[in-house]
Amino acid sequence: MAAYLTRRIGYGLVTVFGVLFLLFVLFFAVTDPDDIARKAVGERARPEVYAQWKKNHGYDKPLFINMQASDAKRYTDTLLFEHYRRMLTFDFGRSDADDSPISSRLREGAGPSLSLTVPLFVFGLALSVAVALFVAFFRETYVDRLMLVVCMLTMSVASLLYIIAGQYLVGQLLKWFPISGFDPDPAVIARFLALPVLVGVVSGFGADTRFYRTIFLEEISRDYVRTARAKGCGDARVMVRHVLRNALIPILTNVVVQIPFLFTGVLLLESFFGIPGLGALTVEAIQGNDFSTLRTMVYLGALLFILGQILTDISYALADPRVRLG
Repeated sequence: MAAYLTRRIGYGLVTVFGVLFLLFVLFFAVTDPDDIARKAVGERARPEVYAQWKKNHGYDKPLFINMQASDAKRYTDTLLFEHYRRMLTFDFGRSDADDSPISSRLREGAGPSLSLTVPLFVFGLALSVAVALFVAFFRETYVDRLMLVVCMLTMSVASLLYIIAGQYLVGQLLKWFPISGFDPDPAVIARFLALPVLVGVVSGFGADTRFYRTIFLEEISRDYVRTARAKGCGDARVMVRHVLRNALIPILTNVVVQIPFLFTGVLLLESFFGIPGLGALTVEAIQGNDFSTLRTMVYLGALLFILGQILTDISYALADPRVRLG
């Protein structure tokens, strides 16, 4: 186990370095720092204003090699080295849009994002797994066919339409919950999060249920299920104790892939419901040409995804004793 984890962490570090290089190419080699300065300061500013802005944000250095520096700093006094240093030490600097510290904005947005994504993740997973197990139990019956139709209908509707319909029906007509806004007060936070969580669960219900149903149907056809039934196990016990347990590997794969989005937020839900989380921060960075914040969010998403893959391998061994990590 230790040797395997060491190798996986080593592969993860190599992947992180590769991701950082791709980010550098996209944000610096393709986009000219002068263009970033013009979008941040304005098209009609004087050249000295551009130069001062680039110096304040560290964009005034050469890309790969600084021929004007000494031999010791020729490769370190560059945008590439500074990019790697900042990202690897989590020193993300300041926003290109309003010059605010990016780390502070990340800390402020993490709470609202987790307040939304954690209940959305838990309720969505519990509902889709339970319904898929129930449908697999009544496979090839009218219950199964009806649920497949419902899943196809929910999958055919865009997420944006769920948001608009939820805000209009539940928020405006029925007035059960606020249409948008966020208040961290424990006494009222549930009212602001109920509608976006409901919309998120409904929009992802069809795809997740069909996926888990397919997994359960595949497990039902295994030999160990027939053996369990031959020994006198009831159908309910077979589904819960055997089928569900042996289906944990693909379920864990799908679950761990979604973990990074718990921290980076849900873009559409946070934007349309006025939740000041990391998803809304990413949308604001895109709209405001805030390249430093956007670069940080892409890097954090990639880093969390790589960590999620390592955790997936570990969870395999914990969920199924037959899996050996060598």
